[in-house]
Amino acid sequence: MNAPSYRTMRYGITEVRVDTRDDGVQYVLAHQPLQDHPWRMTDKLLHWATQTPERTFMARRKPLPQGQTGDWQHLTYAQALSAARHIGQGLIDRGLNTDRPVVILSENSLEHAMMALACMMVGVAYCPISPAYATLSQDFEKLHHILRTLTPGLVMAADAQRYGKALMACVADDIEVVLCEGELPNRRTTRFEDLRHTTPTDAVDQAMQATGPDTVVKFLFTSGSTQMPKGVINTHRMWCANQQQMWQSMPVLGETPPVLVDWLPWNHTFGGNHNVGLVLFHGGSLYIDDGKPVPALMPETLRNLREIAPTVYFNVPTGLEAIANAMQTDEVLRRNLLSRVRMFFYSGAALAQPIWDSLHASQEREIGQRIVMGTGLGMTETGPFGIFVPRPEVASGDLGLPGAGLQLKLAPVGDKTEVRYKGPNVTPGYWRDPERTAEAFDEEGFLRSGDAVVWLDPLQPNLGLRFDGRIAEDFKLATGTFVSVGPLRARIIATCAPYVHDAVITGLNQHEVGALLLATPRVRELCPLPAQAPWPDVLQHPVVLAHFQDCLNQLATQATGSANRVARWLLLTEPPSIDLGEITDKGSINQRAVLKHREAVVQSLHDGSAPGIQRPQPLATQEHP
Repeated sequence: MNAPSYRTMRYGITEVRVDTRDDGVQYVLAHQPLQDHPWRMTDKLLHWATQTPERTFMARRKPLPQGQTGDWQHLTYAQALSAARHIGQGLIDRGLNTDRPVVILSENSLEHAMMALACMMVGVAYCPISPAYATLSQDFEKLHHILRTLTPGLVMAADAQRYGKALMACVADDIEVVLCEGELPNRRTTRFEDLRHTTPTDAVDQAMQATGPDTVVKFLFTSGSTQMPKGVINTHRMWCANQQQMWQSMPVLGETPPVLVDWLPWNHTFGGNHNVGLVLFHGGSLYIDDGKPVPALMPETLRNLREIAPTVYFNVPTGLEAIANAMQTDEVLRRNLLSRVRMFFYSGAALAQPIWDSLHASQEREIGQRIVMGTGLGMTETGPFGIFVPRPEVASGDLGLPGAGLQLKLAPVGDKTEVRYKGPNVTPGYWRDPERTAEAFDEEGFLRSGDAVVWLDPLQPNLGLRFDGRIAEDFKLATGTFVSVGPLRARIIATCAPYVHDAVITGLNQHEVGALLLATPRVRELCPLPAQAPWPDVLQHPVVLAHFQDCLNQLATQATGSANRVARWLLLTEPPSIDLGEITDKGSINQRAVLKHREAVVQSLHDGSAPGIQRPQPLATQEHP
């Protein structure tokens, strides 16, 4: 069988040096040094506003009533710089700084971008907060915590209708509120447009010149699991160095001005640092996608991709799955999306093999080649880029090699090997949290990631690393047998694709491994009930249960022992909670939070009292309803 052909893409980092200590600790460094780069992202804004003033920096469809969207509204580089200078003057006038930063409560938008650029321009730190903390949360606990931590001097919100309740409940009367749309009753607010039309003075240029590589650009809060979110400090040095590392690992980013069609939220490091950063760094264009990988909003994403052809495309596995399904029958989508894209890229969870296969089939059908699927490993604290796979043949779980200038430390932790980071892209710590900052770094100053890795081939390190789960998620059964959660989750998701989004592995101090399954909406395709049937009824329908019984039986035949044999599982009917930290904006599941807050469900799964428990059956004797 001939090897598959891929659309040409160069790789920058393909070799590493590995030094091994007597105690087994390994240090890994790319063969390429980190090249020179700007020390302030502001310099990139000034450069492109001068060199390509009329090029679109960002665009977003005009929001219309009833959630509809209209024509694209564009923000050029010249307009972006002008807005940053005008708004920046207003921030200077208010005496804002790192200790009194700007908080942004907004989805991705042109106004959000302008406020962020203004803060960056004049050295005022800002923090985009998850909209869910203000719109879906019922108690606003995380929003309260973030505001207490930051002590903001100004809070900007996209509109009064969506964010009004949270603003009134959480923002003190002496903190200025800037609204892009609407008004708050009984509270004085500032219109965004008024702030935008502040007349700039020489103070803006002076403030910009006073910034440097160690100036704090923004705070990004981790999603939090069993504790409150931590405010990760992001400096100019981190952001610029990380973009240079990305470029050296992925030269495709600088071969032509990148064009992105992107929904990933800017309060997360993937969307706000990785993607916005690469557009600004390379003078590209970002088309804000108001879609999302959920059934109600995915049509908007598909509409945008039929019209705007990206050069690189980023998404999470659930989004790529929906696109893969649509491309099978949508000729216009297939033709436009694949017309000039050089790389797909995913992160956040394992990508099931059927999704890979479907994407590759559509690509080969349309252009006669496959498109490289990039992936790797990073975290909010690393800017986020850290490790990238240096070849087109990528399997689920592959991580690759470190970026230039980023040193990895592979440290044994129990039965696992933790990857730790040291480099210019690593955060100096957590804002106003010295205790957790100290805990995050080891005795040599390496950031502890909590991620476990293994070499694909210890004798060929240039093949790269492979993900081996989260150390904190792994546990032992009552028998003392160690359970590696990450690989087992990936196996369950792959076996149950496309009907399972994630699996929470259970069994701590029990005699058997169990799992709580989070099903995708596509389970309805298996069920003969009407489309509007209640979700619990769908999950408990005999046909659906029969399908999952088949999956469980199949997994049992692949098991080699109690540590990787799922002996019981349960389909969860109650969705994960944002308030409890069980799920993030991107849809990632927090294992520890689910296990903590559903302790009773886990107990009932293992004592056999929960309704709907399934156990493996011998394949020869299984019976379906």
